[in-house]
Amino acid sequence: MKVDFLFSTDFYGMNAPELSHTCMHLLCTAGEGSFVFNEHCYHIVKNDLVVIPMPNRIKNLAAPPDMQVEWFAADYKFLQNLLPSNNYSIGGSISLNQDPVIPLTDEQAGHLLDDFHRLRDRLKERHMQFYHQLMGSLCLTMIYDIFEAHAQREATETHTDRTAYIVKQLMALLATGISRTERDVSYYAERLNVSPKYLSATIKRVTGHSVTSYIDRHTVPILKELLNDERLSLTQIAEHMNFTSLSYFSRYCTKHLGQSPSNYRQSLQPKQ
Repeated sequence: MKVDFLFSTDFYGMNAPELSHTCMHLLCTAGEGSFVFNEHCYHIVKNDLVVIPMPNRIKNLAAPPDMQVEWFAADYKFLQNLLPSNNYSIGGSISLNQDPVIPLTDEQAGHLLDDFHRLRDRLKERHMQFYHQLMGSLCLTMIYDIFEAHAQREATETHTDRTAYIVKQLMALLATGISRTERDVSYYAERLNVSPKYLSATIKRVTGHSVTSYIDRHTVPILKELLNDERLSLTQIAEHMNFTSLSYFSRYCTKHLGQSPSNYRQSLQPKQ
């Protein structure tokens, strides 16, 4: 059965098949244990936080009887939609795909447990009209507490590995908003002095996602912002974003917004 939110204290349940579409957030509260992720073995102790999208990729769970954990899993797409596409979440998810374990201070661990418990306590209130909005708000609090801890970890680490450098440079390019007009992988490969094949393979290996997916995640907010500006015609937007034709622009909108640009604009109008 597909779940959207789940809280548990069962370490061995964190990679259950029904959680394959979620993002797992696990905090070790006592003892120690280990698991294998992306062919690397990770050892965790008290106050270690583990963040893994699609936790069915976890293998070889091992823990003595005295190990204690608490975890909260939420639908991965639901969490992604809570944040702007160009948010710290993109860079953070890349780093976590390489090392999903974040050591927390006692204070940080306390904040995160509070977040988990607030989410746990509201799980059964599905009868509420704004249940998912409420859960989204509580998830955001948890996410920003994790971002804070992760940002502190990143500030103390240096990265000299070429693959990590390539990933960071790609994200830096995309953060400038260049995808408004440049959406071909070959453009970014040329800017980074690598082949498109190497860039695609590197990004996929390091992040688990394609170069195109990151380009689109930066482009869609730009697209929405321009469509929200009623002073611009659809033709002007298509030209502004360097689409070769209005029909190609329309297909891109339909693919990423779920509707044509004209229908999207109509959906923004207040209902009578």
